[in-house]
Amino acid sequence: METGFWRFEDLTEMIKTNTIYTENCLETLRRMEDEFLHMTITSPPYDDLREYNGYHFPVEEIAAGLFAKTRTGGVVIWVVGDRTVNGDETLTSFRHAFAFKDAGFRVHDTMIYAKNNPIPSDCGKRYRQCFEYMFCFSKGQPETFNPITQPIKQEKAFKSFRITKVGRNDLAHDHLAPKERKVNNIFSYNVGTSSSRDKIAFEHPAIFPEQLAEDQISTWTNEGDLVYDCFMGSGTTAKAAHRLGRRWIGSEISADYVRIANERLRPYLSSREEAAV
Repeated sequence: METGFWRFEDLTEMIKTNTIYTENCLETLRRMEDEFLHMTITSPPYDDLREYNGYHFPVEEIAAGLFAKTRTGGVVIWVVGDRTVNGDETLTSFRHAFAFKDAGFRVHDTMIYAKNNPIPSDCGKRYRQCFEYMFCFSKGQPETFNPITQPIKQEKAFKSFRITKVGRNDLAHDHLAPKERKVNNIFSYNVGTSSSRDKIAFEHPAIFPEQLAEDQISTWTNEGDLVYDCFMGSGTTAKAAHRLGRRWIGSEISADYVRIANERLRPYLSSREEAAV
């Protein structure tokens, strides 16, 4: 497994895994082979952050690049929200979704990332904003799906019943009631300082919860698969992928954020390398 994490790579070199590239993600994508990535998960800049630290954010070009480099059966998890300007929601999230459809992706699922503890704010004549969208864009039918499940609590009155194709019936039928089911597509997480134990991560202004990244990566990939984050930020995707035994690549145009991610990831990468010796 490559560990070129601390080196800046020349643009002509081959892409290395477990590496954050300090550059525009379009440059990283151009050097990848087609059908290269199993999964991308990211939270892009949008609305007033569209000029990201002074850098342009061309969502249509990024969507097209990700479509070319994503394997058939691979997915992109795109975590995005909307601002409200003068009482009017921007609908940036849906503009992004249409850009990905235009690039060739399917909108496989529209999940909700609900915030248990949203930042207090005066929202005027509106309810408190406490969620973002998590679009799952797929290149064809997803190849991998490892669903998160939860136990089904059976009512005592129905313990002696079994499930049939048309409903509940007596014990003569052979369809046993399931003991677990897939969770709903609304995922709730703590945000802010309770979303990570890595204090340095909060030098970045907008991290997403580690558990969110772990849940999505474990759902759509298998161990050894390749996960990409085109806006790596504080390194949450890399940390989650590393902990789950996936290979990963990141792009981050801000050198300040790359420094944060490098420092955050160093102890986790070091512990695994030492364990392998």
